[in-house]
Amino acid sequence: MIVRIGLFAGTITSLFFVPWILIKVWMVPLPDTIQDQVDNIPEYGFDGIVVYVDQGDKPPAFYTAGWHDRKNKIPARPDALFKIASISKLYDAVAITKLVIEGRLKLDNTLANYFPEVVGRIEYADRITLRMLVQQRSGIPNLTNTPDFWTNPPKSSNEALERIFDLPADFKPDKRYKYSNTNYLLLTMLIKKITGTYKFQYIKEKVLDPLGLKNTFGSIHNVNMDDVMSGYYVGVEEDIKTTDYGSMIATAEDVGIFLRALNDGSLFDDGEQEIYSSIYVYEHTGLIPGYQSIANYHKDIDAVVIQFTNTTNFDGYNWNLSEIMYNRIVKILKR
Repeated sequence: MIVRIGLFAGTITSLFFVPWILIKVWMVPLPDTIQDQVDNIPEYGFDGIVVYVDQGDKPPAFYTAGWHDRKNKIPARPDALFKIASISKLYDAVAITKLVIEGRLKLDNTLANYFPEVVGRIEYADRITLRMLVQQRSGIPNLTNTPDFWTNPPKSSNEALERIFDLPADFKPDKRYKYSNTNYLLLTMLIKKITGTYKFQYIKEKVLDPLGLKNTFGSIHNVNMDDVMSGYYVGVEEDIKTTDYGSMIATAEDVGIFLRALNDGSLFDDGEQEIYSSIYVYEHTGLIPGYQSIANYHKDIDAVVIQFTNTTNFDGYNWNLSEIMYNRIVKILKR
């Protein structure tokens, strides 16, 4: 009897801590269409959503619900520009690949080779290679985890890098994987140093222009802000789309076209895909205040599926809900 009571008490305790909102949206039967699914965004706590699907030989399809701009009651737009956050790391890795093929970078050169000035300020700078930076295996602390980063974002790359100077490494180089935005800040600075131009300009010339992508931009300062989907943080009433966290901006369609070219290899010249495959992945997510995105290619159904949602809450289950929404959309496609 004591054992049974203990088990019962443990079960009650476990159920008390179950995130019921996740169970609720996960267990609801799949609707008939993707549009029916995205129309359920109130259940997920999102203000707006844009979904792009490119499957096989079918024409690309767009699905939207909610608000592009909640205050002005503008409905979600399929052509909205969106802060794609860490999805841009795919573009960065392609740029590094092309510079390696051009002979302008070497994957096994160290951080100290390229930035001797950080020796003594970044631990193991003489052992961290370019390859480790791309693969998130450097051990350099994540600058976006430093105090007040999101409430008082740095105004320049140098200011951002200074946030992690003299901090101990999270681990010795190449001992394990740990996501750090500092790695890709250093890559951004390296591309500028090697090419003599801004990273986005190099990406535009080598990636975007060959693919005919005209709705991808380096920052919010290069676009009409009316075209940018509003971003919201739970508990904050105002639109935070004008806050600059340094994100690339793109439409779902542009990201989808890029992702297909990345996965089918048409983006690469001779020798590039082999190098890229050895250093980085072929899908990504993105998350900054007000914006979360998922960009995946599903080989079994030959489908690129891009999802943008414009409401975040880093302390809740908002990201989990975004993933559940995305997975249900893919299930509908597969069905």
